[in-house]
Amino acid sequence: GRGVDHIGVAIVCMCHDGAGNYLMAKRGAAARAEQGTWHPLGGSVEFGENVLDTVRREVQEEYCVTPVDLEFLGYRDVHRINPEGQKTHWVLLDYKGRIDRSAARIGEPDMTDEVRWVTLDKIPEPMHSQFPLFLDKYKGRL
Repeated sequence: GRGVDHIGVAIVCMCHDGAGNYLMAKRGAAARAEQGTWHPLGGSVEFGENVLDTVRREVQEEYCVTPVDLEFLGYRDVHRINPEGQKTHWVLLDYKGRIDRSAARIGEPDMTDEVRWVTLDKIPEPMHSQFPLFLDKYKGRL
């Protein structure tokens, strides 16, 4: 499968309202890993899909809104061990995008327990293990 037999490619999108507030999601029971942790949304690039279309699809699926002003922040190689003990390798393409705060809601209730608007100095805990690296890398551009 993706990330195990071959490199997985995924997007991460830090959604904001244009006024310094960011929408964070708490991973639910059906999330692939790290259930109960807070993160910006993310998802796999599907075969044949344009990466920007992946970002738009994932934001629509997870928050029920269409992002605008998408900005590519950079990429990260992520090497981890999955819950089954297998080595994984993902290339994450990191974005930020503005969304309509009044329209955003949980689109995948099995994957997301809660969403919360926060400022960068008040990120809820526990954070997804990869999120502090995202913040360190992009803090000046968020």
